[in-house]
Amino acid sequence: MKKLLALAMTIGFALSVSMGPVFAGWDPAKAEEERMAAEETIAKFKEKDPSIQRFFDHAYGYVVYPTVGTGAFIIGGAHGTGLVYEKGKIVGKSSLSQGTIGLQAGGQSYSEIIFFKDKAELESLKERKLKLAAKATAIAATAGAAATADYSEGVAIFTMGKGGLMVQAAIGGQELTFEPR
Repeated sequence: MKKLLALAMTIGFALSVSMGPVFAGWDPAKAEEERMAAEETIAKFKEKDPSIQRFFDHAYGYVVYPTVGTGAFIIGGAHGTGLVYEKGKIVGKSSLSQGTIGLQAGGQSYSEIIFFKDKAELESLKERKLKLAAKATAIAATAGAAATADYSEGVAIFTMGKGGLMVQAAIGGQELTFEPR
């Protein structure tokens, strides 16, 4: 099973690289555009579920992925880039890559915010030690969902659909990278 998951992650990563840009350093011309996209995404999450504000108020840090694109036919992949916030200030960029295998077909895009309860979890992202396995459940942003949500192993994940259609009964995991600003 581990070999199958490793294969899915490898193929998913290869697919995801072709789905999104690979970034190598900060592009000053895009920095403001990226910040605005992240702020718009945060506003949409808060509009959809005002109770998510408690995570913004109390989390040590968070990463905002305005758009994650995913596609699959048995083997799938996803990719997105976002900004990392520490105590409310942008400290870097992150990329999210996901590989899955199982019964799945289609494509979709969504936004994702990952909250880090304390410094240790955020540092694990910065040190490239954070890998979110299948057990890390994402909570769909709906009215009141964040009111009863809690951290799992110091991390809370919220997603909001943007478009597309995907049928999925698959396993996989997300791998995150960090690039300091």
